[in-house]
Amino acid sequence: MQKDTNIFERMLAGGIIRNDEMGEVWEVVFRTQRLSPALNASTTIDEMRERLSEIIDNKIDKSTIVFVPFHTNFGKHIKLGKNVFINHACSFLDQGGITIEDDVLIGPKVNLITENHPVDPTKRKYMDLKAVHIKRNAWIGAGATILPGVTVGENSIVAAGAVVNKDVPDNSIVGGIPAKILKTI
Repeated sequence: MQKDTNIFERMLAGGIIRNDEMGEVWEVVFRTQRLSPALNASTTIDEMRERLSEIIDNKIDKSTIVFVPFHTNFGKHIKLGKNVFINHACSFLDQGGITIEDDVLIGPKVNLITENHPVDPTKRKYMDLKAVHIKRNAWIGAGATILPGVTVGENSIVAAGAVVNKDVPDNSIVGGIPAKILKTI
């Protein structure tokens, strides 16, 4: 990566980010921590949209609904499409980038994780980032976990409780730990 590329662009490009490069990142994390209590105290969908829009630094479409509590450690690398529904108690670790396209359904307690750490113990505190992409009209069942680098295909379904560590093809249903294709739609 070029030296003149900023840390946030490098994060979205994926790969290893050393802990000594995290200064500006921590500023965003702490900002998100300060804003999150107000988000999770929202009592209307409009209030939630306004507060989450501030955290992700992008206006959420009126057709999108996110139930609180909602948890993110970063926020600025979340992109939400139109007509998205995100149920209660979801957790998005988005430093590597999370894209959720239009018409996606996300059940309660779903985890979308873009962050990992290297296996090498001398580099364990570094971040290893890979984006998560949920394509149009996908449905992520309650309690599912989508791991770094995974794309969930268009119209696909991830069964409740699944742990997805590989891409899900379009028009597929996956389930289990690790998730495997159960059938095609």
